Amino acid sequence: MSLACGNSFKLLSQQKTESWTPSGAYAYPKTPARRVQRLNLGGLGDGSISKIKEMLHKVELSVSPYDTAWVAMVPAGDSSSQSRFPECLNWILENQNPDGSWAFHPSDPLLVKDSLSSTLACILALQKWNVGQRLVNRGLDFIGSNKWAATDSKQKSPIGFDVIFPGMIERAEHMGLALPINTSSLDAMLNKRDLEVQSALRSGLEGKKKYLAYVAEGFNKLDDWKDVMKYQRSNGSLFNSPATTAAALLHLNDDKCFTYLNSLLQRYRNAVPTIYPLDIYARLCTIDNLERLGIDQYFRIEIQTILDEIYRCWMQGDDEIFSDITCLALGFRLLRMNGYDVSSDVFAGLDEQEQFFNSVSEQYKGTNTILELYKASLMLILPSEPILEKLYVWTSSFLKLALGKGAVGEKKLHKEVEYALKYPHASLERLENRKSIELHEVDNVQLLKTAYRCSNSDNKYLLELSLKDFNACQYIHKKELNILERWVKEYRMDELKFARQKITYGFFAAAAVLFSPEHSDARIAWAKFTVLVTLIDDLFDVGGSEEELLNMFELVKKWDSHSEVGFCSEQIEIIFSAVYDTTNEFAVKAGIEQGRSVKDHLIEIWLILLETMWREFEWARGTKSLPSVDDYMSSAYVSVALGPVALVPLYFLGAKLSEEAVKSKEYDDLFMHMSVISRLLNDLTTVKRESEQGKLNSLSLRVIHGNGSISEEDAISETKRLIESHRRELLRMVVQTEGSVVPKVCKDVFWKTSKIVHLFYMGKDGFSSPHEMISAINTVIHNPILLPPY
Repeated sequence: MSLACGNSFKLLSQQKTESWTPSGAYAYPKTPARRVQRLNLGGLGDGSISKIKEMLHKVELSVSPYDTAWVAMVPAGDSSSQSRFPECLNWILENQNPDGSWAFHPSDPLLVKDSLSSTLACILALQKWNVGQRLVNRGLDFIGSNKWAATDSKQKSPIGFDVIFPGMIERAEHMGLALPINTSSLDAMLNKRDLEVQSALRSGLEGKKKYLAYVAEGFNKLDDWKDVMKYQRSNGSLFNSPATTAAALLHLNDDKCFTYLNSLLQRYRNAVPTIYPLDIYARLCTIDNLERLGIDQYFRIEIQTILDEIYRCWMQGDDEIFSDITCLALGFRLLRMNGYDVSSDVFAGLDEQEQFFNSVSEQYKGTNTILELYKASLMLILPSEPILEKLYVWTSSFLKLALGKGAVGEKKLHKEVEYALKYPHASLERLENRKSIELHEVDNVQLLKTAYRCSNSDNKYLLELSLKDFNACQYIHKKELNILERWVKEYRMDELKFARQKITYGFFAAAAVLFSPEHSDARIAWAKFTVLVTLIDDLFDVGGSEEELLNMFELVKKWDSHSEVGFCSEQIEIIFSAVYDTTNEFAVKAGIEQGRSVKDHLIEIWLILLETMWREFEWARGTKSLPSVDDYMSSAYVSVALGPVALVPLYFLGAKLSEEAVKSKEYDDLFMHMSVISRLLNDLTTVKRESEQGKLNSLSLRVIHGNGSISEEDAISETKRLIESHRRELLRMVVQTEGSVVPKVCKDVFWKTSKIVHLFYMGKDGFSSPHEMISAINTVIHNPILLPPY
């Protein structure tokens, strides 16, 4: 393996080819491999799976009484006696709620403002065409009973409500309607509207101009509709808003506006949603939800097809993506993470906070949009991506401040922001899956100029499948952990008093990122080799004499001929027997899985690890001169001992890992970047303790070799810079498809492992502080998810 500092240390030397046949040319381990009886997941969520597949192909949006009313108000040609879209008028006549409103969600006590707005719009449409007087009267009664909400700051406010609602009141008065709103309340609303509009106009900011154009239906006397029309999109709409587009058609006989609304009604028949199209964003949200809920493995083909389609739209500069900042950020993140070539230049103009808030319209200034921008800013894969770097600085700062001030009111969004900020590089899939399942809101309502629901994003089918999948997998994980605990006792490893007992930790790490039932062998391998490398690490650190360390080294070198060497102590016999049998066990399994022998490779991983540990043992006892930082790192990134832990499971992921791939520079570099991140995080977290114990550490070496020119703070800064650099390069290699010989599912393990070590070294050396991890372990392995009925 080549390290960036220029020194080289080969993980994979020239391998001799071992003959192998499926019948087995080498001995099975003395302890037969135990297999967990896998839970039959067939039929677990077949109904949910088929429903979700349907949703991936068809986006369903709720209809909007508010927007439908504005479309109904458009006159037929030059005539003022009938609606151009009578089907919308009929929908209003047929869909009043029992309480007299036309509210989308009449039972929500925090959406009364939206109910007022939608109801008044429908009243205006009926009054304009002089129909449904009884319905009008009932609607007016509803407004009279709920007018208090119009000025209630505790109510959720639709975007532009303070401009649009007073404007509709004025329109109603011009129609001769007597609204049950007293003069003082009306004056207060109009005054607030005027102040907001005047402030926006005085600012001269592009974002304010866009906002006023977006809520243009709220202006009865707009001097220049042509100014608004400069925001018309290629599909003929204004901001993909049927209401704004209908208002424009009321004032300007624009063919493109008509074509847009007409096409909308061809699809929705007699009513319209509040935003259209939303296909790309809705599908991106569904894919994101599938991943966050841990059920994307059921829809690999569908996800790939959709991302291919969205990437084509991306390359064509589709308005639906590039005019919606939330969609842009989400699309960038998902496309880049799935190997598509997308440039961070798309965020130019959004990378400074002041510029962002000055240039974008109100509907894109919400916490959800800024959270998506923050997540996108973490997708750094190049040595220098200044736009993403600056985007990260302001979005992370903004979100932290918003949390601190209690400005993120919604529970779900608050938890998501909190989690994203706490674990930017340490989010393990199963922890995030559980959080997402517990926060999942069935039939969640979104709010633009009016409330709406997209059934693709939050629904019972997603929750049903993810809940069953999580608990079913957890059932398997518990049985696997029981087997592992028996394995530790069978090999008497629990009798080694000097050693840390880390079977639960090791299995937690595996189950948190390789949780699918079919990855059982990979999980078991990960956990067993975690235990073994921990034993050997502790042997070199505190538990073994020089004679024992050399004995261990010689036993591994001899391997099948280890009887020629013999055991110098009982604890060496215990450790080597476990290493030998376990490695042979997985060599056999991997040989069957891969159709070729990998035994020499597994043995060599151990030899390389022991060589580096011995080298560091000699440095520590002073028999060799103090190494340079580069010499130290050329050994230390291997001695951090991720070789056996992360490399052996790669053979059990369902992909053919060829000898060519294992010997490739790509494979070596993936391992190197992952391991350097782990070593530097370890050094950063444990420098004080290890310095006191006389152990080598890259930070202390930097200070020592700096001869007074490098402070401890300088060493910390440089270490953090190196971690960031290796993390970017690792992610670049993981997502890169061109010229890659390592299967993607294997590359993903290197990235997931880097996230595990970030979690283990957050704040304290988590691997030596068990209380830091107990909650996470229980979350993934022990405690099933129990949710109330939905």
